[in-house]
Amino acid sequence: MNILVVDDEKLIVKGLKHSLEQQDYKVFVAYNGEEAFQIIESENIDFIILDLMLPDIDGMILCKKIREKYNVPILMLTAKDGDYDKILGFEFGADDYMTKPFNVLELLARIKAITRRLDSEKKKSILSIGSLMINYDERKVFVEEEEKDLTQKEFEILYLLAKNPGRVFTREEIFKYIWEEDPLDVRTIDVHIKNIREKIEKDVKNPKLIKTKWGVGYYFNKI
Repeated sequence: MNILVVDDEKLIVKGLKHSLEQQDYKVFVAYNGEEAFQIIESENIDFIILDLMLPDIDGMILCKKIREKYNVPILMLTAKDGDYDKILGFEFGADDYMTKPFNVLELLARIKAITRRLDSEKKKSILSIGSLMINYDERKVFVEEEEKDLTQKEFEILYLLAKNPGRVFTREEIFKYIWEEDPLDVRTIDVHIKNIREKIEKDVKNPKLIKTKWGVGYYFNKI
């Protein structure tokens, strides 16, 4: 895992770098916000340890700037020990918060806890049913490892049905879930289902994944 340490206190950076490398992490270091952002844009950074007080930019602002473009976990370090700063840090996108001076063993434990939680969440965002794989975070659908090009609405309908296998949804329910408004013309659901089947089913005339409950609606077949 690639970790970026952003702090202008060189002794702290040196100590953190040594401790992290002992855990087999690859460590990048930056002493100000500009250096940090250059590294983030040029390297594949998996985790950021970010000091609140930097010489060229406020750590909160940098955290927000990073979060606008990247979904990388951020642990903030600060000499301030106040609830307001913690709350503000979380609002700006930090995943965790530690006050200096800190215990390095605790910091390592928090890094592992955050990465475990995020890995678990990522796995939950992936549905795998037979030869069909749906990656919700990346908005991608694969059938037998071949990516299928679904529209936004097609993807949302497919994901809704697939994560609730066996549950029959009426056309009105699907419309409300996806469009988040009262149904106007529910026949559009039939069109979307037809298009989805053409992209994921082997035999459109005899679909195995998305089934029709005649007179009611649609459901995803339990495999």
